Amino acid sequence: MGNGDSRVRGLAARAGGWSARHRWAAVGIWVLFVVLAMGIGSAAGRVDVAESDQLKGETHTAAQIIDDAGIKEPASETILIQSKDGALKSTDAEFRSAVSAVVTAVNGTGKVTDVTSPYDTKTISKDGRSALVQFDMRGDSDTAGDRVEPVLNAVAGVQKDHGSLRIEEIGGASMAKQYKDAFGDDFKKAEYSAVPVALGILLIAFGALVAALLPVALALTAIIATMGLMGIVSHVQPMSDTANSVMLLVGLAVGVDYCLFYLRREREEREAGRDAGAALRIAAATSGRAIIVSGVTVCVAMAGMLFTGLAEFEAMGLASLMVVAVAMVGSVTVLPALLSLLGERVEKGRIPFLRRRSRRGNGESRFWTAVLKGVLAKPLVSVLVAVGALLAIAAPAVGMKTENLTLDQEFGNSLPIVGTYNRVNDAFPGGSEPAEVVVKAKDINSPEVKQALADFKAQAVSSGASLGPVDIKLHDAQNVAFVYVPLVGGSDQDKAAKSLEKLRDDVRPATLGKVDGVQAPITGQVAGSHDFNDQLLGSVVPVFAFVVVFAFLLMLLSFRSLTVAITSIVLNLLSVGAAYGILVAVFQHGWGASLVGAEGVGAIVTWLPLFLFVILFGLSMDYHVFVVSRIREARLRGRTTRDAIQHGVVTTAGVVTSAAIIMVAVFAIFGTLSMQSMKQMGVGLAAAVLIDATVIRGVLLPAVMALLGERNWYFPKWLHRLPDLTHDESPEEITSTVAGEGERVRV
Repeated sequence: MGNGDSRVRGLAARAGGWSARHRWAAVGIWVLFVVLAMGIGSAAGRVDVAESDQLKGETHTAAQIIDDAGIKEPASETILIQSKDGALKSTDAEFRSAVSAVVTAVNGTGKVTDVTSPYDTKTISKDGRSALVQFDMRGDSDTAGDRVEPVLNAVAGVQKDHGSLRIEEIGGASMAKQYKDAFGDDFKKAEYSAVPVALGILLIAFGALVAALLPVALALTAIIATMGLMGIVSHVQPMSDTANSVMLLVGLAVGVDYCLFYLRREREEREAGRDAGAALRIAAATSGRAIIVSGVTVCVAMAGMLFTGLAEFEAMGLASLMVVAVAMVGSVTVLPALLSLLGERVEKGRIPFLRRRSRRGNGESRFWTAVLKGVLAKPLVSVLVAVGALLAIAAPAVGMKTENLTLDQEFGNSLPIVGTYNRVNDAFPGGSEPAEVVVKAKDINSPEVKQALADFKAQAVSSGASLGPVDIKLHDAQNVAFVYVPLVGGSDQDKAAKSLEKLRDDVRPATLGKVDGVQAPITGQVAGSHDFNDQLLGSVVPVFAFVVVFAFLLMLLSFRSLTVAITSIVLNLLSVGAAYGILVAVFQHGWGASLVGAEGVGAIVTWLPLFLFVILFGLSMDYHVFVVSRIREARLRGRTTRDAIQHGVVTTAGVVTSAAIIMVAVFAIFGTLSMQSMKQMGVGLAAAVLIDATVIRGVLLPAVMALLGERNWYFPKWLHRLPDLTHDESPEEITSTVAGEGERVRV
């Protein structure tokens, strides 16, 4: 390949060539785009997913009734008064005195309303040693956590005067405050520390400040632009804070990766003796093409979340899709312009103690050359060992149990309020998270409706679904009633779900269901978890099918090889399966949980398996496309398939390793958070990327391709009519005949 001009074809090559020739225009357009996107997005404001739109089914119907009625449910709080040693009972004078003191103290704060005594509401445990004082916080329930501190202080004051009793508060407001105090900055710390970690790893990888800053700068500008776009798009598809965090994670990962791929190839070509212009053209036509193929594939994977029908997932999917698309466009447009502007100055700011490691003239990694020598010498053994190991790691996933984590599962003993939660549930099963029946009628005070409410209240207990007390709160003006039913099973999700089914399938039809015109959807924490699971399970097949089929088609069109498309899907599924196995082993069975600062909570949070599948399937394509593109490029240059595999893997090993280390480090940061669901996400993503970049791409992929030989490029003649998207592997005109098939691939 000479240094002179060569005719190049393909989108990536043309975009890179234009940017290099119009450097300042390309940079200016990118900066203008980022500024405009952020400015317009900020002006438009972000619309977040409404509570009533979070789920479908009964939970959604209940929320819609409440919204339509204009009822603002207050944040409800409960104070547990309990004998510490079991000696005192609710009938004793000291116990009564404590109850009276609590009622007086919380009323005196002026922050609460509707304070009820357990002697009036019968919220006294069967053994008489526990009682509940209940009340509502004044004002907006969403901000109640900011106003609850005076109430907590008042309760603490009563506790000091009654040492023989346990007096403690729990509820939406108090939980929100304690959560914010303990973990409110966790996410921000994780997000803020991700960038310095990535920059530090890039400094080690490149040994120069400017070269290390480029990927981070691209990722950050892509993230900033996407934040603005999220504000604009949110008026059509509402967004959320969770979607924002996921977008940041994905944006940082792919933004750094894409820039890394491009920059490393450009530097490699210059080290091989190419002049600056030729090196940039080669990088544009090769790594640029890989970035486009990878980016489109990742976007397709992220789009899979749009098929769940869950507003939160749809927001995460759309936000992730946008940041990948923005990072992809930036990588093939503004990056070539910046590299052209910087020239040799990309090596500025060299770190004295980070000497450039000696590399072969062809850019091959010595370590992976040694590994590949063994793998290619015995490919069948390598495949059997690697697949066997991955299947063994994935085996625990067969028994995966998913559920929405309860408070004690999510936080363990790290929050004092968890102890209160458990004690309330022990004394009053289901009392801390009752089912809520939202009854809508033409006339809520009609004799038929009143009788049906009374029958429902009685049968909820007689059916065994609840131990009571069942509380009814009427909103006469809106013709709505709220019925609060503590579920037998309490914090045991499986038992509580059975109690919910009794209410929905037996009690409701026999009572409220007999009155014409009455709606009575049942909501609450248990119901929400149940409805979420049902909807998520219903979306698994369409999401899996969409992602797998479209990823297969993209690989087929991009490499014009049926074999490559099939092996790509199989290897990615193995990677995802191994990640599932690690999650189940650590978090469900507790094997080695202490090593990651986790606890075996007995289940995987419901949303994680599908989320991981989509994210991992997308991110895995980064490495796969990059490695296979390099192998195919070498094959088209005339190397044998075995030599092409050796060359493709060892020359990409450095960039894949650097990219993987960055991803693992960033995801591992989220694995350090206190919430078990975040730990599960961080550990699952980090483990999967590590396995994917080492076992899959370094051992299994080359071993499988070595076994297949020329069959790697099998492309049936009946598929020749499909679009040819293989133009950009090399900027030189090379015509190569793929043995055995007779197809001429023009590059």
